[in-house]
Amino acid sequence: MDEFIERYGPERVWAATVVLLAVGVTLAAWVFPQRVYVDIIWQYFWGPVVADAHGWSCIAWAGGEQIHCNEATGDFGPTAAPGYTAISYAGYIPTLILMAIGILFVLRRLEIGSFRGGFFALFPFMLFGGTLRTVEDANVATYRETGELAIQLPWSGFLISPLIYFTVALIALVALVGAVSLERNGSVSRYEYPLFGIGAAVLAVTLGWLGYLAATTAYVSFYPSIPAIVLTAATVSTALVWWGITRFAPELNRGTETMGIVVIWAHAVDGFANQLMLDWSHVWGLSYAPKHPVNDAIVTYTGSIVPASITSVIGEAWPFALLKLAAPVFIIWIFNEEIFDENPRFAILMMITVVAVGLGPGTRDMLRATFGI
Repeated sequence: MDEFIERYGPERVWAATVVLLAVGVTLAAWVFPQRVYVDIIWQYFWGPVVADAHGWSCIAWAGGEQIHCNEATGDFGPTAAPGYTAISYAGYIPTLILMAIGILFVLRRLEIGSFRGGFFALFPFMLFGGTLRTVEDANVATYRETGELAIQLPWSGFLISPLIYFTVALIALVALVGAVSLERNGSVSRYEYPLFGIGAAVLAVTLGWLGYLAATTAYVSFYPSIPAIVLTAATVSTALVWWGITRFAPELNRGTETMGIVVIWAHAVDGFANQLMLDWSHVWGLSYAPKHPVNDAIVTYTGSIVPASITSVIGEAWPFALLKLAAPVFIIWIFNEEIFDENPRFAILMMITVVAVGLGPGTRDMLRATFGI
């Protein structure tokens, strides 16, 4: 295998692998439509996306149509629900790994060094991912109000996890290639400037769309106190954690350096957005339930061992916020100087992924509540 890769080159082997997998899956779905497409691809991958796009808890395959489970009668095929399963993880994780390898090849082709500056330039794109997902939440609110999707399938599917990760990664990658081209032809002094600008622009457009809906529709609201509370709590807690690291364990951040601040802040936003919405959304007349197994388990466990007289005051989701402060510290410790020295592009790409995994859902949860959708 090593000789084969050395002979043809890793990039060609990667491209051939992607093409063969795509063609193989397509042919299998065409030859065995029921067993491959309906029973596997639709049930575990596309069906959950369609259900999520409509805000349905369950969707059924009935005679070639996708309908709400409550409308399915007689004999119908498999059903699907929003979220992930062991089978979908088995498909998504290798796909994400292939995507990460492809991005590494692009970074190597661009020859942009350790990419530390690019990490900070990509920060608006990390906020953009969660904001774009909130646009899909607004799309669901539109469907509930009017019976029609403002953004039709399959396009709205690319705004839903996990497809939205590919969407944002593609937009960011195109922006990166364009920004580096501007630097190479002398139009800008550093590629980070236009890259940051493009990210800020797409973020502003998506936020502007949500603001427009809040101003012109009755089913999208605006609660500015929610982001104020979440961002303040995340920023203050990040400052305290970072002070503790630099004061008592400075060796922890020698690899990530100031990138560690962004990593902690991103997950703090996720933690406090969840805590605020799960425990205190009723203050704004809203109601949110845990959407992920970890959140649900923490809320259930806390409520079972902490007396109601205490949880009524401090809530049940606060352990999740603490977890989201502790986890990034552990990640910073793992990504030490040795990892950054041996493979800086891979290390920084992983840092970007870690931030996106925290800030994407956190931004989405915060903005979803901010606009009451």
